[in-house]
Amino acid sequence: MLTGVPKTQQEDEHPRAYRVAELAEAAGVSVRTVRFYRERRLLQPPRKEGRIAWYGEEHLARLRLIAELLERGHALGGIAELIDAGQDGRDVADLIGLRAALVAPWSDETPVHLGWDELRAAFGEQLTPANTAESVAQGYVTVDPDGITHVSRRLMDATVALVGEGVPLAAVLDVSRRAAEYADAMADLFVALVRDHLLDGLTRVQDLTPAEAALLTERIQRVRPLARAVNDAQFALAMDRRVRAEYEDLTGR
Repeated sequence: MLTGVPKTQQEDEHPRAYRVAELAEAAGVSVRTVRFYRERRLLQPPRKEGRIAWYGEEHLARLRLIAELLERGHALGGIAELIDAGQDGRDVADLIGLRAALVAPWSDETPVHLGWDELRAAFGEQLTPANTAESVAQGYVTVDPDGITHVSRRLMDATVALVGEGVPLAAVLDVSRRAAEYADAMADLFVALVRDHLLDGLTRVQDLTPAEAALLTERIQRVRPLARAVNDAQFALAMDRRVRAEYEDLTGR
């Protein structure tokens, strides 16, 4: 053992070597998983000394990267492509950041659970099997023995408030279904606009350099809030036009 040398410096001068069982334990996986990754060429070949295979810190880092990518929802095939990209001289982190920017959730809605007693108090006799089935069919509601869970507290609060004002629940659900169709159409338009005019680099994502991936990621992050701004402005302007026209019709002007 060397004396007078900091531990971290010793580790740098003598990198840790692992047998397969030690590597698996350090990475929090099974020996079988390590061997499976080796067979799939996700893990670099070990250094051989006779019949003993030695693994190093680079193998441990690779196993941790694979675990992180799996946790983020990548399939093993996609992980292999990202690792190959890194071996070709591209930064895997840049490609991961690009994917994260593309598929990051747009919605920041908070789910809410209501028990059957709360639902009966809010909707009374309108809490029918037909209305419940329609809510489930729209994809916003799941039913359990204790009540329902709605994916959006804001939408649920709006539904309760409208029914409280005297709007039939069935009418609210009908408008909800049609509004979702229009929202899907708006989303399709904006996605097509961005895809056709700004994201041409995605057609060759496997060839992107780290710099190109970083620039594309920044572009996506700048464009994302524009979609909501356009939708909010268009809806508000449309409401101005429609409410004014409806008021004039009601007053006979």
